[in-house]
Amino acid sequence: MKTTIKIGVLALQGAVQPHKAHIEAAGAEFSAVKTLAQCEEVDGFILPGGESTTMLKLIERFELWDGLMEQFSNKPVWGICAGSILLAEKVTNPQQKSFALMPITVQRNGYGRQVDSHYAIIGGYNVCFIRAPVITDVSGDAEILAEHEGSPVWVKQGLRMVTTFHPELTTDAPSPMHKMFVQMVKEV
Repeated sequence: MKTTIKIGVLALQGAVQPHKAHIEAAGAEFSAVKTLAQCEEVDGFILPGGESTTMLKLIERFELWDGLMEQFSNKPVWGICAGSILLAEKVTNPQQKSFALMPITVQRNGYGRQVDSHYAIIGGYNVCFIRAPVITDVSGDAEILAEHEGSPVWVKQGLRMVTTFHPELTTDAPSPMHKMFVQMVKEV
C-alpha cells in the first residue's frame, strides 16, 4: 500500500480548488492537472463537477482524449456530477460522448434546472446536488453505495467511483467520499 499519494483534479473547467482541503485532510497531495504530462505524475484522478459538454470540448480541443482514456483505464478515477456523466457507459438527455468506463446510464440534469439544486445528507454528510444527473441504470458488478429520492447517487466499481452530487462544497473536510477515494488510491 502506498503511503504518499497524489490526487489529480482535472482542471479544464468546473469545481477544482474546493477539493484541495478534502484531499489534504484525507492524507493525500492535491494537484490541479491540465496536461497529459501532469496526469502521468498523479496516482488517481477526480473528474470534477462542472459542465460536461464544455469539458468534452476542451478535452478534444487540447487533444487529451486518448491520453486521458489510457490514464483513466489504469488508475483510480472518481467522477463527480459532470464527471459521472463523462465516465458513464450511456448518457441521455441528450446523448453525448463519454469515456464509457462505468456500467451506468446517466440522465443529464435529471433533478431539473439550476433552481432545483438542493442539499441532502448522503452517507451522513451534507452534499449539494447542482443541476445533477440521475443514474437510471446500474449494471455489472457495480456497487450502489447510496441512494437519494429512489435513485443511485454514489456508485463504485473496481478502480472507479461516481457521485452525482458535490461533496467538496461542504467545508467539513474530509468528506467520507474523499476519504474512500484516497483509500482506494492507496490500495492500488
